[in-house]
Amino acid sequence: MTAFALDGPADRLKSALPRSGSLLRTVTDSIPPSGLVMLGIVSVQLGAGFAKELFAVLPPSAVVFMRIAAGALILGVVARPRLKGLAWRDWAVGIGFGVTLAVMNLSFYEALARLPIGIAVAIEFLGPLGVAIAASRRRLDLLWAVLAAVGIALIAPWQESASVSWLGIGFALVAGACWAAYILLSSAAGSRFPGTTGLSFAMIVSALVVAPVGVTTGGADLMQPSVILIGLGVGLLSSVIPYSLELQALRRMPKHVFGILMSLEPAVAAIIGLVLLGEILHVQQWAAIICIVAASLGATRAGDRR
Repeated sequence: MTAFALDGPADRLKSALPRSGSLLRTVTDSIPPSGLVMLGIVSVQLGAGFAKELFAVLPPSAVVFMRIAAGALILGVVARPRLKGLAWRDWAVGIGFGVTLAVMNLSFYEALARLPIGIAVAIEFLGPLGVAIAASRRRLDLLWAVLAAVGIALIAPWQESASVSWLGIGFALVAGACWAAYILLSSAAGSRFPGTTGLSFAMIVSALVVAPVGVTTGGADLMQPSVILIGLGVGLLSSVIPYSLELQALRRMPKHVFGILMSLEPAVAAIIGLVLLGEILHVQQWAAIICIVAASLGATRAGDRR
């Protein structure tokens, strides 16, 4: 989820992996950077797919808590944030970043419970796409906004549908809005916290925010060994692995190429949904995803030319 958040903190993040990750760097150096980005995208969507399978045992809010808690635990160990000497504005940015991350994940997982994964990701992608278009000064970029709107119109359940609901679309739109705020806050956090400690701080705050609702709704089911194992896997696949791969890729490729590859995420999500979850999309829904992917590609390429 960093395709459109790269112009500010990315350069500072390129060397942010800890020294203990030297083995990982050795392995990833043998993989082309485009391959690292695609592996990261697949990892994120696999994590979402496994999380959706947990919905049969736990409500979405409990699954969100498990994912964020696992990510916060791992990142807290790898990149422990230093709280000493922080100004009140640093605290405000870090806490705002964490709360946004919590709401974004809660909204997305609620959307995931009501929509096919490809549709949910496509709608959520409107958040970073909106940030890219809002920063534009070219009339041509209005075309990408229109194309994205066409995609939403094709997704909307104008007729009663068992797989798509207005409530699910609403949750996905909230997640997209939070993703847009996440981009802006990640830039601010990147300037106030060294390396990846800003994200680590935000993940810890996010886990604390989500914990009351997650523990309440999950109850004793959260303590099942199989559920804990899958939750840790979701945290690794959705947060730690893709973020590490993205940082490695950014060391070896231009940011605009990274953004173009990330624009393929909704299509990859739809394929993961088909293969892992058996979610078959109609031709109209595939057309909607293609419209949103095309809008994202256009906005990214236009941003590079500027």
